[in-house]
Amino acid sequence: MADAIKVLLVDDHQVVRRGLRTFLEVQDDIEVVGEAADGAEGVALAGDLQPDVVLMDIKMPGMDGVEALRRLRELDHRARVLVVTSFTEQRTVIPALRAGAAGYVYKDIDPDALAGAIRSVHAGHVLLQPEVAGALLSQEESGSGAGRAGSLTEREREVLGLIADGRANREIARALVLSEKTVKTHVSNILMKLDLADRTQAALWAVRHGISG
Repeated sequence: MADAIKVLLVDDHQVVRRGLRTFLEVQDDIEVVGEAADGAEGVALAGDLQPDVVLMDIKMPGMDGVEALRRLRELDHRARVLVVTSFTEQRTVIPALRAGAAGYVYKDIDPDALAGAIRSVHAGHVLLQPEVAGALLSQEESGSGAGRAGSLTEREREVLGLIADGRANREIARALVLSEKTVKTHVSNILMKLDLADRTQAALWAVRHGISG
């Protein structure tokens, strides 16, 4: 399983972790490399195990999922985090996405759809259930981002379109024949000009405004 997607499970309910492991272990291209019962343990194991994708609950004792997401981002960890939770309130959804979650799905998701979500997030895509995307877009539209499209250069629009397509900086650099450092600069400028917090918001903004790669 050298090419399998390495997954770390972070959830305080053992029965949930067991259920997820049981299902995921029958997937030919997914390997569960570890389990954690809270955010702090999850962050530590992510450093040790170097997973590709972390399935993260939000409400956990001790360090919750949002704080764990922030810690992983501060550590510049390469893992993509897919939030799997039963909480649907905007006050829970928005902080998780702002903290760096690459996707947000609910625990009642169909098992096959969850496997597909893991593959999608691993491939670099932003994955949100419709009502979650709607909540984030409502937040974005209440800000000043929508009125600043004209401030983007043509190259920044190209980069933004590729972000919306789920491309990582390395892939964008290759597609546009640029250095990764230059792409990072463009991404930073896009976020600043549109008053957005991260790539997830940028991708949603681009889709909302018809910009694609």
